[in-house]
Amino acid sequence: MRDIKNFFVTYAIMFTFWISLSLRFDLLHIFSGIIGSFLVAYFSHDLLIKRGIKFSFRRLYLSILYLFYLAYSILLANIDVAYRVIHPKMPIDPQVIKFKTKLTSDIGKTALANSITLTPGTITVDVRGDTFYVHALSSKSVEDFLKGSMRRRLIEIFEGE
Repeated sequence: MRDIKNFFVTYAIMFTFWISLSLRFDLLHIFSGIIGSFLVAYFSHDLLIKRGIKFSFRRLYLSILYLFYLAYSILLANIDVAYRVIHPKMPIDPQVIKFKTKLTSDIGKTALANSITLTPGTITVDVRGDTFYVHALSSKSVEDFLKGSMRRRLIEIFEGE
């Protein structure tokens, strides 16, 4: 019974996502969305909804706030990278940093790795257990990242009650 519920929830999320991205309501696009969402839900409904993740309005609220925080971080990082590329001396100081995280869930670690990679100037190179390896374009990127604001927010979402 739980798999059927997970399937339908995944299907609804995928179809809503399809409609919000396509914004086309003709028969071809609606039918493609129905078929595509069905296939994605059929093959991955057990991946999207895990038993260990509990829904709460607080987590939903924090997740929405995090998306705005991430968008702001991406904007600032874009400006910083553009400055470094345009600057005549190209003040670039590439380095790989290693740090440990308190995130224990796979989805929390994945969210952190993807957030790092989405932010220009940094990319997640490897994750082994609770240790992350991140390539950074400059020491400023490293300093900003080591402050831990991104990690604290994700810990609050995925590890907090």
